[in-house]
Amino acid sequence: MTAHASTAHSFELHAGALRLALRPDLGGCIAGFWHRETPILRGAEPVALASSRQAGSYPLVPYSNRLGYMRFRWKGHDHSTQPNFGDHPHSLHGVGWQRPWEIVSSSALEVVLRYRHRPDAEWPFAFEATQYFTLSPQALHIEMVVTNQADIAQPIGLGWHPYFPKRARSRLHIELSDRWDNDAAQLPVRKVAQPGIDSDVSHLDFDNCFEGWRGAARIRDERFSLQLTSSLDRLVVYTPQDKDFYCVEPVSHVSNAIHMADPLAHGLRSVAPGESTSAWMQLDVTVV
Repeated sequence: MTAHASTAHSFELHAGALRLALRPDLGGCIAGFWHRETPILRGAEPVALASSRQAGSYPLVPYSNRLGYMRFRWKGHDHSTQPNFGDHPHSLHGVGWQRPWEIVSSSALEVVLRYRHRPDAEWPFAFEATQYFTLSPQALHIEMVVTNQADIAQPIGLGWHPYFPKRARSRLHIELSDRWDNDAAQLPVRKVAQPGIDSDVSHLDFDNCFEGWRGAARIRDERFSLQLTSSLDRLVVYTPQDKDFYCVEPVSHVSNAIHMADPLAHGLRSVAPGESTSAWMQLDVTVV
């Protein structure tokens, strides 16, 4: 097992046939994750990556998915965010994925990245986020710890946004309980029963948040099979028909939970000053 910085901005871990390439400066993202030459996540060699939007995965912090109309109310005060996804009417995925992270420590087994946020136009509360990446010959394990550095409790959501390459036989098997359907503005408005997903990806057309995730999400195609597990029990599943990728995203809260009548009931966490919240995600890989 080895680790090395391949450029001033990238870092790699190697374990057995697995290789993980990170770009801390591009949103603390995974540039790519491979089993020998087979991409497990969509991605690129780190030197070729221009933006975290093209990455294999990036962190979602301090919220997941859409924050409706770039504004919210918290503890009796109104706050706004900023456009961060083209001309999208909502802000997306928090701030961590678009900010540079620093390498705190590294070894042959693990690399630790940190992002320190100071209040700005995109998020009004101070926090610190740390990601711990651990690679073994069979699996990638990631943990994220977020600490509130503001002087009041702040809303925090977290998760990850992995992109999987869509291949001819890409298939999903996930046990769930419910799906959130969206309105015309792509915001969740109605929860309906959905006991699970068991289908070829080519037959799916989701851009939804799901609740009641149980067990491992099983992802496979003609090249590899993978079990995705997490401490989180919600998933955003995005299977665009016109793209060469799909996403299975462990998240802590329902999209746009901060606008719901009871945000905490939908997974958003109110974290007191100086306190922390955390989550983990693991990808166990078997090559066909």
